[in-house]
Amino acid sequence: MCGNSVITASGTEQEGDTGRKDQDKWCILDKRKQKMKKYAIVARPDEVSERLEIRADHYLTSNGFIRDDEHPDTVVVIGGDGTFILAVHRYMHCLNEVCFFGIHTGTLGFYSDYLDKDISEFLHVLADGTGQEKQFQVLQAKTSKAIYYAINEIRIENAARTQVLDVHVDKKLFETFRGTGMCVCTQLGSTAYNRSLGGAVIQEGLDLIELAEISGIHHSRYRSLDAPIVLKAESVIDLASVSFTGALLGADAEVFELDGETNVEISVCKDRQIRVLRGRDISYFDRLKSLF
Repeated sequence: MCGNSVITASGTEQEGDTGRKDQDKWCILDKRKQKMKKYAIVARPDEVSERLEIRADHYLTSNGFIRDDEHPDTVVVIGGDGTFILAVHRYMHCLNEVCFFGIHTGTLGFYSDYLDKDISEFLHVLADGTGQEKQFQVLQAKTSKAIYYAINEIRIENAARTQVLDVHVDKKLFETFRGTGMCVCTQLGSTAYNRSLGGAVIQEGLDLIELAEISGIHHSRYRSLDAPIVLKAESVIDLASVSFTGALLGADAEVFELDGETNVEISVCKDRQIRVLRGRDISYFDRLKSLF
């Protein structure tokens, strides 16, 4: 129960602002623990990850948590960045209601603070609700048939033929592109496929998106920017074409055909964000160094 006083280490009761602040802090943590009682686990299919899943299950259920893979409050992700992305897409329909907490057992662990050897600390932070929650962008791509979501990037690629795209930014024609396609990434996704395209890495905390060409054709007749462009998060990018025959829309690891479409509108989703629990104070640049 939350009150206006605290019990000191000596056993005496202490009144005042300091006591109230400490009491409020523990009330907040207690409320977080209550909200995180239901959990799900998404684990990479390998021996190490499956062993950690068993251990996590035992620890959490022993501490009053209930496993609920359909309606969790917290999704425990055991694996690499690919497993993390898979987990987010699995719970995309209820993204605002869940928080993701990852432990790294894969090849890349940019989204996770912990290695498999840190499992005890990881579970303790989860059970005690002492982690810090951070929120990240979700991209959406609208076509005439559906809306697709991504946490890293939305891309249009055509390996069958040269793809011509009229690129509009905030309803104004920016350029006409010819080549394989275009990629739009979030801040979080700037270190993924965007980076392999020569795109800039965007520091965590900056509310930006980035547009990059995929194998553009550049000669005396056809020219486009031929460089990535960083845009404000409120920007709306419209990629229009008279023909998307043979083109594919990629939303992270998912791929969809674009035959019959004439334009794709890409923007930051206003009603969805990814909530990630951080258990350690690791600087962005220390995370970045794990990529090379």
